[in-house]
Amino acid sequence: MTTYRVADNAPPGPARRDSSAQPVPTPRTSLEGRMLRALLHAFGDPPVQIALWNGERVQTSVTEAVATLHIPDRATLVRLCRDPDVQFGELYSVGKIQVEGDVGRLIEELYQGGSHPGRNSISALRRMSQWLHRRPTNTLHGSRENIHHHYDIGNEFYSLWLGSTMAYTCAYFATPDATLDQAQLAKMEHVCRKVRLRPGQHVVEAGCGWGGLALYMARHYGVKVTAFNISREQIAFARERAKAEGLEQSVEFVEDDYRNIRGSFDAFVSVGMLEHVGVENYPGLGDVIRRCLKPEGLGLIHTIGRNRWKPMHRWIDRRIFPGANPPSLKQMMEIFEGSGFSVLDVENLRLHYAKTLDWWWRLYEESRDQVAQMFDENFVRMWRLYLAGSRGAFTTGEMQLFQVVFSSGSNNNIPMTREHLYQS
Repeated sequence: MTTYRVADNAPPGPARRDSSAQPVPTPRTSLEGRMLRALLHAFGDPPVQIALWNGERVQTSVTEAVATLHIPDRATLVRLCRDPDVQFGELYSVGKIQVEGDVGRLIEELYQGGSHPGRNSISALRRMSQWLHRRPTNTLHGSRENIHHHYDIGNEFYSLWLGSTMAYTCAYFATPDATLDQAQLAKMEHVCRKVRLRPGQHVVEAGCGWGGLALYMARHYGVKVTAFNISREQIAFARERAKAEGLEQSVEFVEDDYRNIRGSFDAFVSVGMLEHVGVENYPGLGDVIRRCLKPEGLGLIHTIGRNRWKPMHRWIDRRIFPGANPPSLKQMMEIFEGSGFSVLDVENLRLHYAKTLDWWWRLYEESRDQVAQMFDENFVRMWRLYLAGSRGAFTTGEMQLFQVVFSSGSNNNIPMTREHLYQS
């Protein structure tokens, strides 16, 4: 895949930090320089250089810098040092901080260093700010507001960079040379095989996006699908798609919350919704699935997750994904244990998501002029940072991508091997 190395919009590349590198000895510097040294130390002394308005340059690692941050004035510096986790995104988005070099590598290095923060007042301030952050709720009303903030900003915008499938979840690159569209279709096929779909079955999908998976299941497996979503724009788009493809009798798109699912189904599928549910609501989700999934039915949940839980990055929570809460596998068990389910299979597709984001990044950058016309340059930079940060989260292991297959604990009608997943 094509990669770019352009200031402020270079896509992420693999981060390589020399583990033997030591912090640069502290020279005599200004007060501003000392503030920046403390800030860099709080992020694990990454190979990043910071250039001040007065010509001073600060770096605490002997490793060659992957990027240089240009800070134009003291007010910007103070904002950055006061709350770097939020203010870097805010200041970059409005153009107050310029990045010279590879912004993707920059994000990766900050993720790696930030996982082992320095023991100083700035680190303590970061932890306190995280603790005080007021997160949006995922109540029935709160979930609608959160989803509206992210998904209802325009189908045309997403169509610029998601590819023809309009799938906004991790693709599955079964071969290294697969295109984005091929990999998204392969993901849909992978999901269908995992829940062993058969003609005539009835599937419920919780959180259907723009309808691609529901239509794929109906078209290729002859099943009936009832798909729930609370994004008004996505539901409207999906219904038009179903009509255009002659599948409106096979797929029903319901504009409603997953908590209101009723009926009896042969399979339960949720791809990319669990991140928006909230851990506190997992037992309730388990109750919904237990109520609607037949005793011999199979379920699959596909979600962004973490090896160990921690709150969503505060800037992402504020500007991009309010209410998002990627779980650990331990937390996901809250869905299954209280409802009598057995976990049958767990697969981690983390690097598939990194490659998916490579594609989204390239298509987004190719469409940046159109995005600027739809919104403005601040929006362009904000989403550029979001995509770069997301890719960095998956390449560094900050984020994972789990697919979990489950069923009733007493269901013996389950495959003995994984052969069915890979047969031609």
